[in-house]
Amino acid sequence: MYSKEDVLEYIESEDVKFIKLAFCDVFGRQKNISILSTELNRAFEYGISFDASAISGFSDEAKSDLFLFPDPSTIEVLPWRPMQGKVVRMICDIKNPDGTPFEADTRNILKNAVSFAKKNGIELSMGSEFEFYLFKTDDDGNPTEEPFDNAGYFDIAPFDRGENVRREICLTLENMDIYPESSHHEEGPGQNEIDFKHSDPLSSADNAITFKSVTQTIAAKNGLYASFMPKPVKNSSGNGMHINISLTDKSKQDSFIAGILENIAGITAFLNPIEQSYVRLGEKKAPFYITWAEGNRSQLIRIPAESGERSRFELRSPDPMANPYLVYALLIYAGAEGVINKRELCEPCNINLYSADKEKTENLPSLPKTFDEAISLAKDSEIVKKYMPDSILEAFKKNNKSE
Repeated sequence: MYSKEDVLEYIESEDVKFIKLAFCDVFGRQKNISILSTELNRAFEYGISFDASAISGFSDEAKSDLFLFPDPSTIEVLPWRPMQGKVVRMICDIKNPDGTPFEADTRNILKNAVSFAKKNGIELSMGSEFEFYLFKTDDDGNPTEEPFDNAGYFDIAPFDRGENVRREICLTLENMDIYPESSHHEEGPGQNEIDFKHSDPLSSADNAITFKSVTQTIAAKNGLYASFMPKPVKNSSGNGMHINISLTDKSKQDSFIAGILENIAGITAFLNPIEQSYVRLGEKKAPFYITWAEGNRSQLIRIPAESGERSRFELRSPDPMANPYLVYALLIYAGAEGVINKRELCEPCNINLYSADKEKTENLPSLPKTFDEAISLAKDSEIVKKYMPDSILEAFKKNNKSE
């Protein structure tokens, strides 16, 4: 955990010339502004202003001034940039001109969720499993629709052509003090997966945002395009962003899961934020029904057969187009509501939902079928009403983003 003084000393002694001040819009798309190292002290003290009206979901021209304040604990050298005249990145807090937190700063929304959980005796760690496709590019570097290979689940080289790309991604992340747990080829052609061990929610969300940026950068260096779209190849597996959650106090896990199951439909618009998300749900190991079980990968929530520090439960519906800060915050609030209100967990659904007869599934509660339905449910969600600024819901209603 670096302090402001640590960072300023490092910048001076290690030949750092540029600092990228990074943040996310409400949809989880990373943005940044570069400043010279001589401006860093000013950034720490007074912030760096930017035009919020140019950022989707932030503001209009009438209230367009916002300020970026770098978080010194997030400093990382960008290893793909020159080592002489280094470039570092810091993730920023976003503040209004009067110094108050900006309400649509989704990183701050997650901070508030973690504080809320802690005040109610809930401590937890979270981690993500990311799936993505690698596509070939044309002579101008634009993505084509041709996957990088035709390998399948857990295949090896030479069938798995993404092995070296995943290796470079993992080594780059390691150089940035982010440690992937495993990587492999997934079921779809050109589809890959990299998983992360769970950590505190804020660090995990920061790492998730960094991972997407690193993956797209390394893919481009190799003449490829990395897609995190939920269903980039028709009739093939979709891309998921499975969320693993581990509670310090295991006695609260059932109520926490019950809270998520009770509120999941109302927050799905933020976990699956584009129309294509709903093409993925309900097929090829992507869940559709609001159920849980131990070990069963056809369920929305499964409890893996792990013990000790790896004991956790896994939510399988989110996809990588979601904003990790919002996803984590909403899941924490939903689970905490279950603990606070002592919700009882329903019976597990111990069947394969992908092959089950219709009479076994027709009465099961389900996730929304379309993005519009998800938005409609979000408007009525008590979790969204209590903990999500109106401006963010409005932004999602207006901006069904695509890639």
